[in-house]
Amino acid sequence: MTSWIPVEVMADTGIGRTVETMLGIPMNASKEPDYKGIELKSLRQASTVRAALFTQTPDWLISRLKSGREIVEAYGYIHEGLSAKTLQVTVRANKPNMQRLGLFVNREEEILEIDEFGLLPKPDGTYRRIQDVASWQLPKLHDRLLTKHRETFWIDVETRDIDGREYFRCRAIEHTKNPLVHQFDNLLQQGDIQVDLLLCRPSGHGDTYSFKIKKKSRPLLFPESERHILIDG
Repeated sequence: MTSWIPVEVMADTGIGRTVETMLGIPMNASKEPDYKGIELKSLRQASTVRAALFTQTPDWLISRLKSGREIVEAYGYIHEGLSAKTLQVTVRANKPNMQRLGLFVNREEEILEIDEFGLLPKPDGTYRRIQDVASWQLPKLHDRLLTKHRETFWIDVETRDIDGREYFRCRAIEHTKNPLVHQFDNLLQQGDIQVDLLLCRPSGHGDTYSFKIKKKSRPLLFPESERHILIDG
């Protein structure tokens, strides 16, 4: 994959889809690793600030709101030219977003919450939690992380446009193993792991709750790492 390869589809996931096709991996929504027990993550050099770890729907049984639709009705917005609400935002633990939503790591009850917060910080710099919105059980998130990323190839690629079509080639592969679940909670609390909510999208795609990690924090979650350089410079 060091030569230029045309991307299969024009989308954020186009490179990953092309790599899977080359390896004979059928398109599916499995929660298991992609290839022979190894998860594959293809990352454009220009967009490697954050990388997706996994997706996981909240546990509606322990959530105040019971569906993505209810979250959208309470906190969503209407795009110009559309008639229905959507919600496509990032939530993090160290600061609420414009919809006043943020994450709270409840270590005592082993729960990760999306909460509604006050807009102004308290004197100590933290934000006042007003009410919970939706929740996950932390042990279940730990299991997802360990299942999905027991071994992972993080494929760094560069891209170029050739006659209006995107091409890519692989520059390096980082091989990681055995993520640290206690670091997962710490990184959530520090805002280095965030959750993207993609709910009721106009495109018609289903609701997605995507856990993403900042590139600089990846070594803290995956201390067992080996990097292979395929193209220098």
